[in-house]
Amino acid sequence: MKVLFLTMVKINSLNDRGIYTDLLRKFSQEGHEVFAVCPIERREKQKTNLRNEKVGSILSVRTLNLQKTNIIEKGLGTLAIEYQFLYAIKKHFSDIKFDLIIYSTPPITFSKVIHFIKKRDHAYSYLLLKDIFPQNAVDMKMLKKGGFLHKMFLRKEQELYQLSDSIGCMSEANKNYIIQHNLNINSNRVEVNPNSIEPFILVQNQEEKQVIKEKYGLPLDKKIFVYGGNLGRPQGVDFLLETIQYNENSAIFFLVIGSGTEYNRIEKWFQTQNPQNALLLSGLPKQEYDLLLNACDVGLIFLHKDFTIPNFPSRLLSYLEMKMPIIAATDVHTDIGSVIEENKCGSAVISGDINKMNQIIDVMISDVNEFNQMKQNAWDLLQREYKVDRSYSLIKNRLDV
Repeated sequence: MKVLFLTMVKINSLNDRGIYTDLLRKFSQEGHEVFAVCPIERREKQKTNLRNEKVGSILSVRTLNLQKTNIIEKGLGTLAIEYQFLYAIKKHFSDIKFDLIIYSTPPITFSKVIHFIKKRDHAYSYLLLKDIFPQNAVDMKMLKKGGFLHKMFLRKEQELYQLSDSIGCMSEANKNYIIQHNLNINSNRVEVNPNSIEPFILVQNQEEKQVIKEKYGLPLDKKIFVYGGNLGRPQGVDFLLETIQYNENSAIFFLVIGSGTEYNRIEKWFQTQNPQNALLLSGLPKQEYDLLLNACDVGLIFLHKDFTIPNFPSRLLSYLEMKMPIIAATDVHTDIGSVIEENKCGSAVISGDINKMNQIIDVMISDVNEFNQMKQNAWDLLQREYKVDRSYSLIKNRLDV
């Protein structure tokens, strides 16, 4: 079977670790031919190019800047990308007949590409729904509800859903939201196909962890509570900073690693407040990040309290992979906190409730036996629910029906 994968995420190599590359390697391991199409932003000053690897082929398409740019270029780039992808696919994959096309959100603007491949090749289309747009932008007040752009993107969203033979959602709350808010979609086409990875066991003894902590200036005598990932408005970073400011527990230390639209504001806050219980680092290469993450103790997840859609951040998998207990500070609509608590690998709090957050932190570090059990429960949850084998089987089973 020939598999075409479309994504907004830049893929340097199909051998890299990640939710998409892990899935594509699984398809390759099962004997399928893999073709990935991804953007290469204009700031990188490279032309569209095709690279062949043992796992499969990567078609990097030159686009406008899509990340870390002004809203106008990002908007134009998001609208233009389907035309750029379509032109590149026609040029480089004209003689390939695809059996399956997989694509993820964001963006919702791949409709023309999907329609073309479905019509030309009679391919099965599978949407991995990672982002419910444009409602998330309305929640974050980045789009005006009922405005011209909102209505346009709503049409794009509906078009994408209608083109998709199956829609894989990240969680039960995601699935229920899509079914309840899109009554024209047959619920049988919607299933839970969560973020998934090929688990990697990173072995570090205490001496090696100490070396890592010393390298980054982390205290050796405290539990390290780490937030790693995107630092943008959707993460509700104000509550992250409030948690650091108002937590007086001398037994813990906060580490914030990441990049995003709010990074400069967070950096200024660190410079002004000069917190003695926290450290801010900009984004690290994946290998360095994993080594540092494995030397930490508790993983933190933050989501903005105003979300009305059920987000399910993929950083959960990184924490589970490192056998870390988790604290999730979120809105009331996501079920990520419920998943964490039901599987006894952490605790949940509504974003903004600083008293509850501090109580959870105190309880989490007060019982060593329970803390160690949460570590094991985290690993067990990853093995049970979020291995890439599950995502592969769900997609493959749809084709075999």
